[in-house]
Amino acid sequence: MKTIKFLIEKEFKQMFRNPLIPRMIVMYPIMVLLVFPWAVSFEVKNIKIDVVDHGKSVYSKRLTDKIAASKYFILNDTPPDYQTAMQNMENGYTDMILEIPTTFDKDIVKSSNSKVGVAVNSVNGTQGLLGSNYIMQIVNDFSSELRDELITTVPPKSRASIMNMPQIDIIPHFKYNPGLDYKNFMIPGFMVLLLTLICGILPALNIVMEKENGTINQINVTPVNRIVFILAKLIPFWIVGLVVMFISVSAAFLLYGLWPTGSIIAVLISAIVFIFSISGLGLIISNYSETLQQASFLVMFFILILILLGGMFTPVSSMPSWAQAIAAINPFSYLTKTFRMLYLNGSTLSDVSGNLYAMIIIAIVLNGWAVLSYKKRV
Repeated sequence: MKTIKFLIEKEFKQMFRNPLIPRMIVMYPIMVLLVFPWAVSFEVKNIKIDVVDHGKSVYSKRLTDKIAASKYFILNDTPPDYQTAMQNMENGYTDMILEIPTTFDKDIVKSSNSKVGVAVNSVNGTQGLLGSNYIMQIVNDFSSELRDELITTVPPKSRASIMNMPQIDIIPHFKYNPGLDYKNFMIPGFMVLLLTLICGILPALNIVMEKENGTINQINVTPVNRIVFILAKLIPFWIVGLVVMFISVSAAFLLYGLWPTGSIIAVLISAIVFIFSISGLGLIISNYSETLQQASFLVMFFILILILLGGMFTPVSSMPSWAQAIAAINPFSYLTKTFRMLYLNGSTLSDVSGNLYAMIIIAIVLNGWAVLSYKKRV
């Protein structure tokens, strides 16, 4: 017991001998949560649109103004014809084209309907799909406004045709994240990202630094067994991971007012299990590396795979089968799903128990591998 105590004390002294590490532990979570949720967003805004208004009438001008006032669109130009607008799209000056016919006003008043043309640059598929949905919603809203106005202005005999205009009222009610704030969706993922970077990278560089400095030889000639040595290496990073988690939860609450709608205890328990698994992966990389350069390349390779195939940015269900197979053994994907359930869905510990069991199995395998792969060399 005394042996592991002294080894842990050595690890902390070695860790805090570098003044950059304590600052990183405190400041890095705050900076990530302060900057990244605003910068990393898949919300599509500022879509450049050209409006080809052949009629230049009152209603067509109102529709153009309504599009220009939307937070999703930037009115790039109002070219005189469709060919000019298409040339702008081919040159990359605009993303969408709305073409309004000459008889737009007349058709609305006379037959209660009219047609508009929409052309979308779908090189960026996400922007093209969302942009077309946005423009359809604006046109539908405009149609509803005109319908209400025309009912009160036309003679009673003509109201029947207006009343027959199709009208669909959609009143959405969002059960989770009702404000549709994208930051609330991404912040739990950034917490997992922080734990992965700090508790995955630092252990991966730990043993390698001792190999390069030659201090590992002093440990190898002692009677310390592999289990005690690996525990002494892991426990400090487990504690650091918990400190990072407390800072992250506090920063999310103070900066964004985001607090788990589920159990905060479940959040901490899930984080602890994840820290066990990701720190074990770091030590495995460290055991198989002989130089700091090797360890750095390996850790970046595996960390990128964990993050990109972990469901933080894209749903795991939309990935191909081989990527879903990787996600099934990826602790990052389980904690990301768990945190979002606890923060947004109001889930309980029993609701996320399946994810916890999976992370426990992964933690046992990785930490067991870390112990077995360490070989004392004199």
